[in-house]
Amino acid sequence: MISDELCAHIVRLRVQEKWKVHTIAKHLRLHHSTVRRALQEEAIPSSPHPRPSIVDPFVPFMKQTLERYPGLSAVRLFYMAKERGYTGQKSHFRAIVSRLRPRPPAEAFLRLQTLPGEQAQVDWAYFGKVPCGQAERKLWAFVMVLSYSRMLFVRFFLGQNLGMFLQGHQQAFDFFQGVPRVCLYDNLKSAVLERVGDAIRFHPVLWDFASYYGFDPQPVAVRRGNEKGRVERAILYLRTSFFPARTWKDLADLNDQALSFCRNEAAKRRCPDDHTLTVQAAWEKELPLLRPIPQPPYPAEERLEVRCGKTPYVRFDHNDYSVPHTACRRTLTVLASEDSVRIFDGDSALAVHKRCWGKGSTIEDSVHIDALRKQKDKAREPATLRRLKLAAPATEPFLRRLAERGGYLGPSIVRLERLLDLFGPTELQAALSEVLTLPAPDVHAVHLLLDQKKRQLLLPPPIGTPLPEHSKLRALSVTPHSLASYDTLTKEDKDDSR
Repeated sequence: MISDELCAHIVRLRVQEKWKVHTIAKHLRLHHSTVRRALQEEAIPSSPHPRPSIVDPFVPFMKQTLERYPGLSAVRLFYMAKERGYTGQKSHFRAIVSRLRPRPPAEAFLRLQTLPGEQAQVDWAYFGKVPCGQAERKLWAFVMVLSYSRMLFVRFFLGQNLGMFLQGHQQAFDFFQGVPRVCLYDNLKSAVLERVGDAIRFHPVLWDFASYYGFDPQPVAVRRGNEKGRVERAILYLRTSFFPARTWKDLADLNDQALSFCRNEAAKRRCPDDHTLTVQAAWEKELPLLRPIPQPPYPAEERLEVRCGKTPYVRFDHNDYSVPHTACRRTLTVLASEDSVRIFDGDSALAVHKRCWGKGSTIEDSVHIDALRKQKDKAREPATLRRLKLAAPATEPFLRRLAERGGYLGPSIVRLERLLDLFGPTELQAALSEVLTLPAPDVHAVHLLLDQKKRQLLLPPPIGTPLPEHSKLRALSVTPHSLASYDTLTKEDKDDSR
């Protein structure tokens, strides 16, 4: 923007002194586009004698075509003009089309008003990616806002499947202490499976969920984002006032901060529909008109049927979870929440694991694997090697170095498993990592290093070696002998010395 005095000075130099645009821009230290814009605002042509252009003969054709087809793209019109003899460049042609294209009048909208407790608007918002182990996950925010009071609820998830969608609803209802009569959605896949004109097919699980809590799910019209402007505005509010420059330890910490933000900063802002009230005060006025929350809560866990193959693992969300070997080659059911993964065979619970949000990981229960190892004696060495790799990842490079030197891997694996049972995975991993720095690593060095660390910690040395049930060593017996003869020899030696 330039001042009125400077604009008048530009007009005087152009009209009275006949200066060119670039001359004015140079002497006033302005950009030439600023000078042209000032002249256009005063209806003064920047060039009194415009130069002829190769596009001039095609202007009537362009106007006529655009009047018949207002939405025709400039690229298609360019090729139509090129077939009729136009030899200019596409960029210049598109600039001319943008000036000639008829502009429809801007659409006006009425301000939508809702009754207290009547409506809530729901949507997902994308907030980039976050690291989860060695992988990355997309961070999504479930946002629900009450249309009357503008009370806001936010919950972050590492996905946007149907289970998370329903869990977001339940937590929002608990936060609002009630259920609105209508929930308004965009045409998201979590809610709308198919839409043809006005015919809408909702997700059957969402219909059942809505019937249980007693609200009416309604989608907005296609390309009518203004109908859910309250939640769109709330998402913009989050992007500008909550998320920038924020740090958190994990997803739980981020959700705690988001909940605190909704209860404090977001609740204390002014209510848009009534400037005499805060959002908190408007919500307290709306609270008695919300529907009560039914009990018990609807089962909103993520549910998926999976096939267990030849190995006792099921694949869920890019990770493998162990199950008892008796469930192999069967179709099982996975129920997953934010914290746990439960695996069922019909109504029987087979396994419960802590949920892993990384990718490509193997989550095992040692009970499942040990039960299979007892039945698979021939698979003892591969199973042992797998156990060692999971407990101490440095096992693999250690065995590779050992094989390069011509060492025997079988006895080394057995001895490493004994060290794992005696000293634990953390100590074994540290010892293997330190031994790998030696020029010739071997199992004896690992054992020696572990014993030294135990002595340094003033801990008693590990005793006892568990034997397998089928081991032949269990049949051996040792008969203890009296040590009195040694005392006699010691006494005779003392007498002789005298």
